[in-house]
Amino acid sequence: MHPIRAVLSLAASITVIGAMAWPSLAPLPFDAGSAYAQSRNAQPKTAAPKQATRKQATPKQATPKIPLPKQGEKEQPARTPFTLEDEAVATVAGIADARVWGDTDTDFQRVLPTASGPWLALSGGGADGAFGAGLLTGWSQSGNRPEFAVVTGASIGALIGPYAFLGSGYDEELRKNFTSITAADVFEDHATAESLLDSWPLKRLIEQRMTREMLAAIAAEHRKGRRLLVATTNLDAGRRVVWNMGAIAERGDDKALKLFRDILLASSSIPGFFQPVPIEVEANGKKFQEMHLDGTITAPFFIMPESMLGAGNARLPTDQVYVVVNSKLTPEFGMPERKVNSILARTIGVALTTALRAELLLVTAGAQRLGLKLSVAYVPETFQELNRGLFDHIYMQALFDFGAEQAKKGAAFENILAGAAERRTDAPR
Repeated sequence: MHPIRAVLSLAASITVIGAMAWPSLAPLPFDAGSAYAQSRNAQPKTAAPKQATRKQATPKQATPKIPLPKQGEKEQPARTPFTLEDEAVATVAGIADARVWGDTDTDFQRVLPTASGPWLALSGGGADGAFGAGLLTGWSQSGNRPEFAVVTGASIGALIGPYAFLGSGYDEELRKNFTSITAADVFEDHATAESLLDSWPLKRLIEQRMTREMLAAIAAEHRKGRRLLVATTNLDAGRRVVWNMGAIAERGDDKALKLFRDILLASSSIPGFFQPVPIEVEANGKKFQEMHLDGTITAPFFIMPESMLGAGNARLPTDQVYVVVNSKLTPEFGMPERKVNSILARTIGVALTTALRAELLLVTAGAQRLGLKLSVAYVPETFQELNRGLFDHIYMQALFDFGAEQAKKGAAFENILAGAAERRTDAPR
């Protein structure tokens, strides 16, 4: 196995194990990005909103208990059985090429654009998505923002994706999304049969913002040959799925609108914390529901299947790829308290940053072999605004403004070489 790919696989495994082992003391927004780990250490010792924290264990309680669903809550119905053979040929009824496996180049060829132009990949990062949102608006103001032939997104990147795809005319809506959101817009602090938190507020928020008008606009751009792609993780298959959102939007009916919204919710659903999203498919004469979760489980961001990164393999129909990383890349110093929640918050933050750097190393090496110009923007170490808690308005506004200013100055993107992602502020002694 390639050494970089081995590191990536290990980091991804640590991330998933850490997320699944996380107790109910600390709910996470969208995905467990570095901002969350910072906020747990920086949070002042005051009472937090109910949506943001759970009741702390008393001194006599040695181990926090995982919350159970509310009394009287209905159990989920049993799932319709299906097989590996069914899964391999399952399709979304009535929408050709609605999705492909995101880990095979032969499948991926089916959703490539016919339009030419640069590509944009948007990473996960939770509330740090304010950086990417600000960057896009500042890029518009600079007068240099291109029209992307392809926009891809995972987790918070999936929620930014439609606005990035539709262009500068949607910048104001993007700004409002990241300067007015609160924890109450994302989750309710009680368990369901499938999760530690209930993500119905996020579902409602997506329904309010992903309108029929937006669906029609995305369909129109899809017909021009451009592509909007969103990554989810198929929990049944254990594989990445890439959804062709423009093809779904082109159908234009109630079913298409629901599926579009469900995919965005699924891509943002943290395993164990938010409910998996069921998506109905059909195969071999029967209908059944797959379970889909956070796209960052299978990749922090998505450009192409890993099988396409090797020398001599199929090439992308572009020579320019922009990646917006909604996070810092370098390790950050922090002293967690000797408490389970503090230690695990720090551990998950470290694991996710490691996975992100490993993915960048892999993609950078592949881009060099394929002759792609890879430009990467990320939150630099110089950004030092204190994050005081989940969806802290002051922090998110500062990060949004920082991203916008960097883009306006033309300083947001840089060419990342393999060694750059391993940079350290000081050598160990």
